Parts: sequence; C-alpha cells; structure tokens
Amino acid sequence: MNDYLFNESAPVAEERKYHTEVGHFQMNHEGEKISGDVFLSKRIPEENRVICVLSDGMGHGVRANVLGTLTATISLHLSMEYKDANRFANTIMKALPVCSERKINYATYTVIDISMENDIVSILEYDNPQTLILRGNRIYEPEWTQVIYEGELKDKRVMDIRKCSFVPQIEDRVLFCSDGITQSGLGKGITMGWGRNNLVKFTREIIETTPGISAADLAERVVKHAAANDLYTPKDDLTCGVVYFRQARKAILCTGPPFDPEKDNEFATILKNFEGKKIVSGATTTEIVSRELKRPVKDEERFDPMLPPSSKMEGIDLVTEGVLTLSKVTYLLNTLSINSNFQFGRGPADQVCKLLLDTDEIYVLVGTKINEDHHNPNSPVEIEIRKHLIQRLTKVLTEKFMKVVVIEYM
Repeated sequence: MNDYLFNESAPVAEERKYHTEVGHFQMNHEGEKISGDVFLSKRIPEENRVICVLSDGMGHGVRANVLGTLTATISLHLSMEYKDANRFANTIMKALPVCSERKINYATYTVIDISMENDIVSILEYDNPQTLILRGNRIYEPEWTQVIYEGELKDKRVMDIRKCSFVPQIEDRVLFCSDGITQSGLGKGITMGWGRNNLVKFTREIIETTPGISAADLAERVVKHAAANDLYTPKDDLTCGVVYFRQARKAILCTGPPFDPEKDNEFATILKNFEGKKIVSGATTTEIVSRELKRPVKDEERFDPMLPPSSKMEGIDLVTEGVLTLSKVTYLLNTLSINSNFQFGRGPADQVCKLLLDTDEIYVLVGTKINEDHHNPNSPVEIEIRKHLIQRLTKVLTEKFMKVVVIEYM
C-alpha cells in the first residue's frame, strides 16, 4: 500500500469542534467570457450543514453555463430537501435533459453535503473526476458505492453515479474538480492528460510545504497549474473546489452601550475574556470598555476622510467609530460580493472588513441603550439604528461569505 493511501475508519472524536472553510477558483475555456462550470455553496445554520455543488455543463460558453447552472441549482435545492443519496440521484437524473444523440445528460455534478450536527460528510458524484479526500498530506479512500438509476429504458442501467460518506477530522480537505483539470495538457505534451495521480502528487506537495494553505488558495494553485499544462490556453473550463476542516478563527464585535449601566462591567468583561480577535465599534462603547478595563485610548492616523480615525487600546485589535463605520463595512462587503476584484483601502471600515473576512465565527455583542444622537423621534419603529445595521451586516456575512454569526443583545 502506498505511504500516502489509507482507508481505516476515522475515530469519532469527543466534542469535535471544527470549522468548514469552502473555497473555489475558476478559469474559462480559451476565448470564452463565461464558464460552463458552475460552483454553488450554501451554509444552512439551522441544520448546521454546508452544501457545495460543482456542475460541468456540456461544451463551453453560454450554452454550457445555462446547463451547468440548471444542474447546480437543482442539485443544491434537492440536496437541501433530500438527505438520501439514492432518492436524490434518481430525482435529479429524471429532471435533467438528455442529449438525443449521445444518450447522456447535458451536465455532470458533484455534491458535497457536510453535516456538522451528525459529524458526517456525504459525497454524490455523476461523471465528474473522483473527489480527493486528503487527511493531512495523505489520501483517505472511503468506500464508494454505485447508485442504480432507472431511466426511461426498460432495463435498469448503472450510470456513473457514485456515493460515499466519511467522518471528517481536523486538517482534512476535500478537493473536487471538473474534468478540465484532470484532462489538462492533453495534446499539449502530456499524452494522457494530467490525470488523477498527478493531481494527487501536486496537491500533496503543496500541503507538505504550506500545511495551513486556505481552501481558496489551494483551489487557485490547482487551477493555475492545470492552465499551465494547457500552455495557458485552456481547451476546457477549469474549476476546482476545496473544503477545509480546521480550527475555527473567532472574533467578537462589541457595539453600543448596554441598556442597563450596571451591566457595563459585565459587557467589558465578556470582551476581555473572549478568545479571538476583538473589535470595539462606537465612541460610547469605547469609553465604557476603556473605563471598565482601565485601559487608555489613543487615536491613530486618519486614512478615510469620510470616517473618524480608528484608535488603539491594549488588548483590542481594532477600535472604531460606530454607526457610520459599520454602515460602510456593510457597503464594502456588499461591493466585494458583487466584484471579487474589489480592493480594500486602509480606512477603519476597510480594516474591519479584512478582520471579519479572516474570521469564521463572529460573535456580536450589541448594547441596546438608545443613543439620542441617532434616534429619530418621528420614526418610532426605528427604535435603534444600530440593531437594524447589525442585521444588515449579519445578512451579508452569512449569505455572501458563509460566516457563522451569533448576536447577543445586552
């Protein structure tokens, strides 16, 4: 048996705590402005689940994108509804259109369903390259089984639909890709294409040299190497998705004074004892923390002419103004979700964005005392602007960036 290959059952750790980091990277077929590969992911907080889908539409360009989008969208919604792989596979295969000449479906798919509640990862594949599961820098091979599909033909036919499940461990990675990756280099000096074995070797070497590499960075390295195999003129769409199970990075954002001034010390103590990055947002909030923890505050250089400068306080990673800064944070994050090439500046809102994006679990401690400077007496529904702002911020963090956000009001 190879030194990097094993298939023993993973022990179920007591109270396992891990974060599920999801990343992907794509390059289009040469000359195309849109990819025929479609990647979707969704975190379902109420079920403690994460679902990732990669679909490869037949061909390339707009037509392939439409087919891939249809398949990925149906796969995502069906996987949310059906947890049984056989039922899911037969439902989606009956729903998808079939090529009249080749008698095959117009798109392939890979579905990764991670249930943190049950501590299990389920994988379902149709005609995509076999998913790699890396345990550290070794390949973990679970037991794959075939899904029998009963199509329109009278006789049962076994298509290339396979499934597996396994118990994840800290530092596990799941890597899945379109066939443009494994077939890269075909006709460009690599006789049979790059292939799965070379992909395994390349991925292991990266993890050996950079063991903490992020999911997105690993996916990017794989895709760019595949493009190099094609002499940077890809003859197929190139997509790689990675799921990385690791220790969670945590942060706390404290904003607004507590409703009851007697809670000021408790408010500051929660911040002090939190294990992770710490952000204080709001002038009054900063005064309370400074007073209760007996730590002075010092203003820093101003980098954003539209916002007050950030401040420094011992033991706190970032101290900023409140409502205006958090409003801009929400705006910047929404901008990034639309334009992935957007670059942050050096202002306080930009710094908050960077810190939050580098965090997995964000705890927001919101004081509920009404700030008279922000309260509009003509709009009684707007009891506290800060509450509504936090809700908008939470929405973009959870829906666009798959962060886990927990809010506590005090």
